[in-house]
Parts: sequence; C-alpha cells; structure tokens
Amino acid sequence: MHYFIGNLGHLFVILSMVASLVAAFAYWKNFYSTDPLKKEGWLKNARTAFYVHSVAVLGIVAVLYTIIQQHYFEYHYAYSHSSLHLPSQYMISCFWEGQEGSFLLWMFWQAVLGLILVHTQRNWEAPVMIVFALVQGFLASMILGVVIPWADFKIGSSPFILLRDAMSDPIFKTNPDFIPKDGHGLNALLQNYWMVIHPPT
Repeated sequence: MHYFIGNLGHLFVILSMVASLVAAFAYWKNFYSTDPLKKEGWLKNARTAFYVHSVAVLGIVAVLYTIIQQHYFEYHYAYSHSSLHLPSQYMISCFWEGQEGSFLLWMFWQAVLGLILVHTQRNWEAPVMIVFALVQGFLASMILGVVIPWADFKIGSSPFILLRDAMSDPIFKTNPDFIPKDGHGLNALLQNYWMVIHPPT
C-alpha cells in the first residue's frame, strides 16, 4: 500500500486551499489599504501566498499523475480511470477523465494565468487577483474531500481516496488491504488522440 503519496496529495490540496484564501485576503487588504507601507506589506504577503498556492497545485498534479502512471490501484481514481493495458498516451487522458482531475486541470491553468497576471498587470493586480484567488479556493474545495461529521456534509471529492473507503464491496470487509490487479480503464470515448491533446470541455 502506498499511503504516503496519497497523504502528500491531501496535504497539497489543503495547502493550496488555505494559501489561495490567504492570498485573496491579503490582496483585499492591499487594495483597500491607504498606508503605503502597509499596502506594500500586504502585496508581498499576497504574492507569497499565491506562489505557495501555485507550488501546491503543481504538487497535486504531480502526485495524482504519479498515482495513475504507477498503477496504484488501491486509489479509487487510478482504479476507476486507468488500467495496465492502456497505451502511454492515454494515461494523460486518465488524468482529466474524472471530475476531480478536471477541477485540478482548471486549477493548474488558472494558477499559471494568475502567475502571469502577477508579473504583468501591476496596476490591476490586486482587484483581479482577489477574484482569481477566491475562485482558486473554490476549485480547491471541490477536490478537498472532507466530511464534516456533525453536519453529515461532505466538501468536495478527493482524488486521493482509497478504493476501500470509496466502495462497500465485501472483499474490503474480509481483506481491507485488497488491491485489484487491474483498473477499469479509460472510457472508450476518450481513447482518441484529440482527447490526449485537448480535454473535453
């Protein structure tokens, strides 16, 4: 069982969400501050938080792709969207076949656009990045996968959930460490080269 990589993925998701919300707050404080020293300090904090968020998003992408590429079928995402017989080019399509992967793809490209905005649009940086960072926080919540026990409410769906936690099959009651030999594979509609270079929109 490869628990460490899934826990690392969860950590990156939490870090990305917290950092994006901190960035949004710091940009908001920068935008409404009248003191030039405080304004500069909040801007520095906002940029740092957004950089941390971007690194965390890159970490999530790397972890999820590793889980898919290495065929860690103990994870629900790898089991549901990939298989041993898939050609290597379709392993890329596996990444965004699921809802969690699609949200993650949006997060990645928005983080890239956010970094471009931070370095090119100095006059509009704060007001635009407030919205950008809030949207990133919302997208991160979509892959958080946290259950609030007292409210019986789940926030998002984690791509790092174990198969035994996602399925209630009897095999997991008798052998909780059971790992299938192969996954379900990629949806046949996604098995063409257009889906490799461009995810469905």
